[in-house]
Amino acid sequence: MTTYEQDAKTLELPWPFTGREDELELVRRSLAAGRPGIVVTGPVGSGKTRLITEAVRGTDCARVTGTPETRGLRFAAFAHLLPDTVSLHRAVHLLSGVRLLVVDDAQLLDEASAALLHQLAAHGRTRLAVTATDDVPTPGAVSRLWTGELLARLTLEPLSREDTAQLLAPAGLEPLTVGRLHRMCRGDLRLLRDLLGALRQSGGLARIPGSDEWAWRGPVPVTASVRDRLAPALERPDTDERETLDRLAFAEPMPITLDELDVDVLERLEAHGLIDVGDDGSVTLAHPLHGPALRATAGRLRARRLARTPDRCGPALRAEQASLERGLEQQDVRAVPTPVGDWLLSEGLPVPAGYAVVRARYARLRGELREAAAWAREGLRAAPDDADCVTELDLIAGQLGDMTGAGAGAWAAAARGDLETALAETAGDDVFARYDAVRLGAPERVAGRLPDDGVFARHAEALARGDGPALDRVAEALEGRGFLLFAAEAHAQAVRAHHDPRAARLSRTRAVALARRCQGARTPALSGLALGELTVRQRQIVTLAAAGLSNRQIAEKLTLSVRTVGNHLYSAYARLGASDRGALPWLTDLPEAEPA
Repeated sequence: MTTYEQDAKTLELPWPFTGREDELELVRRSLAAGRPGIVVTGPVGSGKTRLITEAVRGTDCARVTGTPETRGLRFAAFAHLLPDTVSLHRAVHLLSGVRLLVVDDAQLLDEASAALLHQLAAHGRTRLAVTATDDVPTPGAVSRLWTGELLARLTLEPLSREDTAQLLAPAGLEPLTVGRLHRMCRGDLRLLRDLLGALRQSGGLARIPGSDEWAWRGPVPVTASVRDRLAPALERPDTDERETLDRLAFAEPMPITLDELDVDVLERLEAHGLIDVGDDGSVTLAHPLHGPALRATAGRLRARRLARTPDRCGPALRAEQASLERGLEQQDVRAVPTPVGDWLLSEGLPVPAGYAVVRARYARLRGELREAAAWAREGLRAAPDDADCVTELDLIAGQLGDMTGAGAGAWAAAARGDLETALAETAGDDVFARYDAVRLGAPERVAGRLPDDGVFARHAEALARGDGPALDRVAEALEGRGFLLFAAEAHAQAVRAHHDPRAARLSRTRAVALARRCQGARTPALSGLALGELTVRQRQIVTLAAAGLSNRQIAEKLTLSVRTVGNHLYSAYARLGASDRGALPWLTDLPEAEPA
């Protein structure tokens, strides 16, 4: 087993605003002059307050916040803006002169403050930026802000896996650790911050030998902060309920079947949202952090009585591997549950090379290239000479455009720019190896050698005909089967096939959006994806803007006026389909290759 260097306390944890570009633009538009404002709702920790704060940055505004402690006090949230004794009518008059009012945690407002907020929205003079948490009791005057269509409503989903990875990128975490953090926190940014801070303080993050990345293997640090966040859901006074929750916690990663538990107790726990019951009768805890929290509070004897041993996971792990292999055989790599393999990895236990290589292949075909490389390395830790894991690493390195790390094979040659050699390597019997010829732009090499009527064969036919609309349809079918990188490549090929510039621009936008989720992929189909329509000067300016330079810095570097730089950027935005410079790093060029 590999030993990691324990020096994680030196790791800094930056927390920039990340993702949510479309939502940010929507909020800003809703707060523009002449607009009444917006309500942003979502679960706890989804980033509602952070989004509003970013949207109003640099703007003169007044702020109020609802709190549990003051819900019984009249106008408590507005106390700093109003006299001690004031009527509702007078309060509306006093605040009508406020141009922009930010109201955070509106679900916690006292009834008088909620009524005041509603009247301000109905009055129409004050622009309002309001946040409220979903699925909790909310004053009727607040909920009528959106049900009565006084304000637009934006419902935030938890932060996606890709945006979580972007948020954590400055911390230098390896992809399997990023995936584990995302699964544990389910996009809850507050939990993510708590858990990451706890890992930093406890030394739970360790540097991977030979790299600059940090890994998390081992138990979840259930700190007081994390426990407090989960306590309301886990404080079950009923002895039978707590016993059932503990049994489920110590059974992880495998479920318990319905016939092993008291159905009456399960019904109560399900009603409180504490358990999930599968179609097959399996029962698991509803939140990934509930198990660690329950195990952390159990006594030593109780833990000894309930704990399961890792050797019981063997059959379940083989079943997971078989499920992944069936997906590969059926050319369908949509996400499937893999709790046992994830648990072995998270506990720092050896992952069998045979299982690891299947996980690596599955992730690679999904376009999760860095995650695929991490699984292959896990397999090599268990079996240092495993040829299949080495082959996977070579394939991944080539598709990341890594000319130094790529070995033999089609994608290694493609990374070096030797497409003839790359195409010569696509003549194998494996359907994915043959399909590589299509991805490399030579469908004629495999004519009649792909499964009839399958999506790969349709891709080859559309590319051979130069049929842009058909390539877009193929891309959608590939995305539906989980092949995000293949879909991005098909859309990119459609760009070059379309005769309609508008259709080409739409294909390019879709290709870039999918490529963004492929963890640094740099394949021939994706090269030059966005810059082809720009002038030489526009490409210069856009590339510098994507690197983070301001308009003034670009002007000084290229000896241009700031106005000229702004005009070029405006024209480039229109051609690239970008709304602002935040999208440029992904529209101009795909990310620099990262070592596999």
